[in-house]
Amino acid sequence: QVQLVESAGGSVQAGGSLRLSCIASTPTVTRGWFRQAPGKEREFVAAIRWSDGSTYYADSVKGRFTITRDNAMNTVYLQMNSLKPEDTAAYSCVAGFDSDGFGAQYANGEYYSYWGQGTQVTVSS
Repeated sequence: QVQLVESAGGSVQAGGSLRLSCIASTPTVTRGWFRQAPGKEREFVAAIRWSDGSTYYADSVKGRFTITRDNAMNTVYLQMNSLKPEDTAAYSCVAGFDSDGFGAQYANGEYYSYWGQGTQVTVSS
């Protein structure tokens, strides 16, 4: 069983920045972030393969968000810049152990075995 603990989110004005972190109780092969806004479906945000640092992003956040990892701390970060009101959502950290399927499945929530509790990010206009 893997425990994922996310940092607190926050509230910022449009154009601002926030950084989320997610600590895992054990090393994992893949990590990522999903988000869900009220009344909307869950959507993929970003993912990273732990071994080589390969990263993937949703088109909606590409160029604004950056996912990185800290090997020693089993921690993944999501740096969010140029935030927009449409980025408002509950953000959840995810983790998995399947490396072979990562390239094709990274945006599929069912691919990840473990989910964090979620943390709220609110961006005001």
